[in-house]
Amino acid sequence: MTQANDTIRVLIPLKVRKKNGRPKLLPPVDYHPSEDRAPDPHVLRAIGRAWSWRRRMEAGEFATVHDLAKAVGLAERHVSRQLRLAYLSPAVLKRLTCGRVSPAVSLMSLVEATAAPWPEQAKKVFG
Repeated sequence: MTQANDTIRVLIPLKVRKKNGRPKLLPPVDYHPSEDRAPDPHVLRAIGRAWSWRRRMEAGEFATVHDLAKAVGLAERHVSRQLRLAYLSPAVLKRLTCGRVSPAVSLMSLVEATAAPWPEQAKKVFG
């Protein structure tokens, strides 16, 4: 069989690496995400959940993180770590929710940044 002349072949140089036993596609080294990317839904969901938990605790629905974790059916350590996201600086929250952020922002880096004072959080999260 012959190939039609109107066929276009597109090559995208991706690398396949295993992470946690699963294959993961890695973009080329010189890849820079475009500025029109939407915020990461996992990060937004985690921040929303943290704010919901914070409101419930401040309303007196739960006295301790242990009670909250038991009610939502998650490990106490996970809940306490995620709850810290409700204490991110307003500048970081605005950039995460309204701005366009590279997918390199991880939940763990956000949780670690909550230990820093508000003026330093943006530097820790976004570099």
